[in-house]
Amino acid sequence: MRVALQEDEAFNDVSTIATVVSTRHVRSAIVARHDGVIAGIPLAIEAFRQLDPSVTIRVEAEDGTRVAAGATVLALTGHARGMLSAERTALNYLQHLSGIATLTARFVDAIAGTRARILDTRKTTPGWRTLEKYAVRAGGGTNHRLDLRSGVLIKDNHLAAIGGDVAMAVARARALAIPGTPVQVECDTLDQVEAALAAGADWVLLDNMAPDVLRDAVARCQGRVTTEASGGVSLDTVRLIAESGVDRISIGAITHSAPALDLGLDFDGL
Repeated sequence: MRVALQEDEAFNDVSTIATVVSTRHVRSAIVARHDGVIAGIPLAIEAFRQLDPSVTIRVEAEDGTRVAAGATVLALTGHARGMLSAERTALNYLQHLSGIATLTARFVDAIAGTRARILDTRKTTPGWRTLEKYAVRAGGGTNHRLDLRSGVLIKDNHLAAIGGDVAMAVARARALAIPGTPVQVECDTLDQVEAALAAGADWVLLDNMAPDVLRDAVARCQGRVTTEASGGVSLDTVRLIAESGVDRISIGAITHSAPALDLGLDFDGL
């Protein structure tokens, strides 16, 4: 947090020091400008406390809460200087993470009633992965592997590098990975699905498959391995994908393309 505040020179806020007397106290509130799902409250609180340790904060919407436009998220009372200097950093965390939670929740809502779960990917902002995956959970999603060590995913380029030998790739992954590590194989065709099943994979990633092919692939895998659909998933297509019976649907867009949730800090002077 301190690094983020220092990046913004929040401790040397010339504008605020020049215009606001140091003893000035105010009330303020972070308010939602649009409907959404909140994530990042602890980070926002810490930003304000770094600038004003005596600030009092009332949380009106915990992480994971759905809010309507106009709802108060945080209510604050404290030094005006501290609030002004911390405002941008607090909102940067809160808006970005709430945007991810909000988009995730839209996908989760779109597949309600099916067996599928919404997964994230490793398509995250460098240095922000843990926070962005936390926001996915706040929106009702499920985290995929955190990093390259926490799960094996044999992708198309891995297979291309070894001549497409799925059996060899799975066998070597089992030999080298920590025991119990799930082994997943990306499949573009039904032939690759059959090869992954024969090789003893735990999980198959059904990549960019047409709806009829996806249904066929899921049927072949049913009860044998975990199935995951990925590639080109949108709010318009996710329901059809989920209705194939697939277990998981991974969506890079929920982290790399989520629009920030519009939140603002409104002052109500004392």
